[in-house]
Amino acid sequence: MERKIGTVSRGVRCPIIREGDDLAAIVTASVLEAAESEGFSLRDRDVVAMTESIVARAQGNYATVQDIADDVKAKFGADATVGVILPILSRNRFAICLKGIAMGVKKVVLMLSYPSDEVGNELVSFDQLDAAGINPYSDVLDLPRYRELFGDNRHPFTNIDYVGYYEEVVRAAGAECEIVFANDPRAVLNYTKNVLPCDIHTRVRTKRLLRAAGAEKVFGLDEILSAPVNGSGCNEQFGLLGSNKATEDSIKLFPRECQGLVEDIQKRLLAATGKCIEVMVYGDGAFKDPVGKIWELADPCVSPAYTAGLEGTPNELKLKYLADNDFAELSGEALKNAIEQKIREKKSDLVGDMTSEGTTPRRLTDLIGSLCDLTSGSGDKGTPVVLIQGYFDNYTN
Repeated sequence: MERKIGTVSRGVRCPIIREGDDLAAIVTASVLEAAESEGFSLRDRDVVAMTESIVARAQGNYATVQDIADDVKAKFGADATVGVILPILSRNRFAICLKGIAMGVKKVVLMLSYPSDEVGNELVSFDQLDAAGINPYSDVLDLPRYRELFGDNRHPFTNIDYVGYYEEVVRAAGAECEIVFANDPRAVLNYTKNVLPCDIHTRVRTKRLLRAAGAEKVFGLDEILSAPVNGSGCNEQFGLLGSNKATEDSIKLFPRECQGLVEDIQKRLLAATGKCIEVMVYGDGAFKDPVGKIWELADPCVSPAYTAGLEGTPNELKLKYLADNDFAELSGEALKNAIEQKIREKKSDLVGDMTSEGTTPRRLTDLIGSLCDLTSGSGDKGTPVVLIQGYFDNYTN
């Protein structure tokens, strides 16, 4: 009998991971125990994925706000006025980084993008901008003008007024604070020539524009804690990007080199099952909340490490297109057989082929990482490992 289930995503419960744990052994054992407990078999091209958080925790990749302050101070100078520009609005992701930054300088000019941050958190709505006659692409607002026009805007889910909250963080850390609102990064140069861009996915362009416009010192968030400070953790590639609050005075950084980890787990699973199982590390997925308008893209990439079989993009035919166009005259078993044959004969590269139009044009790791992020969540499910089966199946399997 043909299989009636396609893709299945399972959250796998694991022990609480601590620094120094043998993560490869724990993940392997947890997946094997889950298969035995739930009565399913592992197959070739299954995917085992683990959240970046447990990887960084096992690595002990932590730092304190004082480490951040010392690195910022070394780069800009203790008496500097620094433009901290284009950060996301997040207590977990950025507020603690802002605390460390403010501890290392004399004054922070905090420049917030509007109407929303890079990942979609709104300060104001476009309707509010239209009513006020404000053009966010050209108008630069100071804090009094912002308050006059828009008042106290709170996030729909957290009920936080991030403008006031970030100002309190800076002042509590001992720095002066001036807040402006603009979307052109070069606008900050009217206040200071020392700039710390905090955007994630647009950071290369932002730094290029600032340097070309006359900025004197430019260090992105990816360049803070890109090397150890005071014996801290670090991330050579991403610095503070992808970090999360660990305690009131410390952060967990994005995991460092972890390609060896995914390959080790793949080898262990092969030895235990005889199956070639793909393995990856995942962070934020890539999907948008329709109400809060938030993109889950606060990590610098979805997957910092994955096995070779996850390279590339989907190579799929659009069944609806085949049914409505190529085989519009068929139905029932004849239609099923014709589509199955078409799938078996499909080219290895369907880029540009009309029969693939409408299939998701994204990398496999981004698609699978999004599925994993939705499956594991970020709360108390206790499933930091996800097992996906049937993802590479098609209508003929």
